[in-house]
Amino acid sequence: MSDTVSLSPGDQSPDFSVTDQEGKVHNLSDYTTQGKQVILYFYPKDSTPGCTTQACDFRDNMARFVTEGYVVLGVSKDSSASHGRFVEKQELNFPLLVDEDLSLHHAFGTWRLKKNYGREFMGCSRSTFVIDSDGALAWCRYNVKAKGHVDMLMRELSLND
Repeated sequence: MSDTVSLSPGDQSPDFSVTDQEGKVHNLSDYTTQGKQVILYFYPKDSTPGCTTQACDFRDNMARFVTEGYVVLGVSKDSSASHGRFVEKQELNFPLLVDEDLSLHHAFGTWRLKKNYGREFMGCSRSTFVIDSDGALAWCRYNVKAKGHVDMLMRELSLND
């Protein structure tokens, strides 16, 4: 898939305006205007084991992210109803953005060719982007593992105590 976007640190982040599980609109420009840094993470599916592990790791470390001026936003192609159930069941303390048309996935290059047991298919590559308050990508990584990802991200951002 040569037309898949691959972003790197220093690149300008794609702008976005997307609704969350409650229908609230999240604009990147609103966050950057407020001087916030955004952690935008893409995951394949609500309520699956790996995605639950990752979401709960973000939830459990939210105080540290907020203290350091970060906003965490999760993104998948699931519906707002599915996101709502996931947030409620796992008591998530951050919004999940709805991207049913995959426009955000395509803008960030996270909808990619995947291989599983010899079968090739298009799907979400678990990926994370850290967007500085100037709208540039401070850090990004494609194909991250669910388990241990938040700890690794916190080390990369020097947020460990």
